[in-house]
Amino acid sequence: MSETDRAQQTARAIATAVAAAGGRAWIVGGFVRDLLLGLHPKDLDLEIFGIEPAALPALLSAFGRVEPVGQSFPVYKVAGVDVALPRRESKTGRGHKGFAVEGDPHMPFADAARRRDFTINAIGLDPLTGDHADPFGGRDDLAARRLRVVDASRFGDDSLRVLRAVQFVGRFDLAVDGATRSLLAGIALDDLPAERIWGEIEKLLLTAATPSRGWTLALDLQVVARLLPELQALVGCPQEPEWHPEGDVWVHTLMVVDQARTRIDDLPRAGRIAVMLGALCHDLGKPATTAVIDGRIRSLGHEEAGVEPATSVLDRLNIHAIDGLDVRREVLAVTAHHLKPGAWYKVRDEVGDGAFRRLAQKVNMEWLARVAKSDCLGRTGPFDCTAMDWFLDRAMRLGVEHQPPAPILLGRHLLALGMKPGPDMGALLKQVYERQLDGEVTTLDDAMSVAREQFGR
Repeated sequence: MSETDRAQQTARAIATAVAAAGGRAWIVGGFVRDLLLGLHPKDLDLEIFGIEPAALPALLSAFGRVEPVGQSFPVYKVAGVDVALPRRESKTGRGHKGFAVEGDPHMPFADAARRRDFTINAIGLDPLTGDHADPFGGRDDLAARRLRVVDASRFGDDSLRVLRAVQFVGRFDLAVDGATRSLLAGIALDDLPAERIWGEIEKLLLTAATPSRGWTLALDLQVVARLLPELQALVGCPQEPEWHPEGDVWVHTLMVVDQARTRIDDLPRAGRIAVMLGALCHDLGKPATTAVIDGRIRSLGHEEAGVEPATSVLDRLNIHAIDGLDVRREVLAVTAHHLKPGAWYKVRDEVGDGAFRRLAQKVNMEWLARVAKSDCLGRTGPFDCTAMDWFLDRAMRLGVEHQPPAPILLGRHLLALGMKPGPDMGALLKQVYERQLDGEVTTLDDAMSVAREQFGR
């Protein structure tokens, strides 16, 4: 049984108990939207009408452990389903915490759905009958691939909804209703913390089949200019037509991001994020380095120049370690070295194994190759992108596609020779490791021989 089927089975069981107690349960939110789109939703939310707040926890306890989340207005987690009463929200201050929430089990479904952001998220599904409650025409909007607000008078209460619009457009290939677009463009974004901004950008980058659709809307709504000015600088930055017939750096970057999105599904979450942010940031150094030289548009040194603006983007999104991986380090390394696969391929007979081993100390070589391949294909016109396949194949043959070689010689080996811990030991370990990277030291016997020779001196 799939996770979606299991969640619906639980919802039906709860709805049956609710109906026996004189109430009615509705599946609400993104789960209903995704079902109607033929997708496989995961997180199921139930709203319970007609049951008094004090009676709800006891009713739910028959289905497993009930975990209340929140104080002023609890949401109950039970058997993998989130259950709550219908509620009203009123704005009391700036930011996403500036709301007063009032539960009311006897409010009509339309009143409860009015607090939703877009009509496509304001549809209810009765898990017992399969009937839909759709007071704002969300199903028609889904069929028309249209994004439209529910209540224009309250929509701007949460400015995050602008970014939600961006990621919905990217994920579901929607067109924004004209009145909705005007409303989105007029909402200030200066109250959004980095974590909430990143949460929506992550959804756009990792779950949209074509993230460029969302980024195009973000540019049109001035979201890019207001939140990520380093990316805004790519707009209008020219490129040499011979190598980039597609247009400016912004156009190219969106094409690279779309290409990268097709190359991440087999990676863990942190790896997917590193590749997608690497694709997004890889050419941030071009605005500062682009010049016309001998009649050609050049961006000399843009890889290293991109590290500073990429750092600023990561700072704005508060990106550091994710799931134990230093994503910041990987993104900056990809930015600084994204031309290496193509450049090394041109002189492949001259690039030694040591160069690969040393580069593996700085960046995940497989992820670098994925971004570089996306960079090569993120253009219009026929280009030979076999360089990145050669690069990854050679890294894999050396066993350094994910990390550099582990040192053969360790401190304990030098202690056995009688060497005392200290700077001299560290220097000798580094010297032997450098020779290992060059392929001169391949076994512990080799390493010990070098160590004895140097220690003797």
